[in-house]
Amino acid sequence: MKVIASSLRKGNIVDLDGRLYVVLTAENIHPGKGTPVTQLDMRRLSDGVKSSQRYKTTDQVERAHVEEREYQYLYQDGDGFHFMNMESYEQVAAPEDVIGDLAVYLQPEMKCKLSVHEGVVVAIELPQRVVLEVVETEPAMKGQTASSSYKPAVLSNGLRTGVPPHVGVGTRIVVSTADGTYVERAKD
Repeated sequence: MKVIASSLRKGNIVDLDGRLYVVLTAENIHPGKGTPVTQLDMRRLSDGVKSSQRYKTTDQVERAHVEEREYQYLYQDGDGFHFMNMESYEQVAAPEDVIGDLAVYLQPEMKCKLSVHEGVVVAIELPQRVVLEVVETEPAMKGQTASSSYKPAVLSNGLRTGVPPHVGVGTRIVVSTADGTYVERAKD
């Protein structure tokens, strides 16, 4: 199906000359003079080669038909990351390069949205927030009450982030999967 270039977003799959590409970044540029353009950074699904393309914002681009469905994360092994379709109980394996940096957030039984094109996983969308436990942090300093001062902490998945002074070891916190930042204390 053809769509205008300016409507493409991160994670969309496009078909260029019979090859599939996943959009890594899509930026609409409006210069003071001249025609607005859309800058796309993409990765070819077949071999992982990255490329950049510029289109006029009104150019038509072929968007590939991709099935998006909710899957449950099971485990990781040498073949990649394994997920199960909750309706048919069919399992699919996602290669490590598709998951990338998001692998640290995967937890057993976590529900994720996978984009599947002809039986191959091409993209993943995690929940916006995950609950993790603080395993290492500095003790709170007396008189350190400024809400904007964060201290470094190591979480149960190995991720390093900044947490408020009142958060100690063993505290469960909510973390944003977009950038790994502290959101709030877990309410459980």
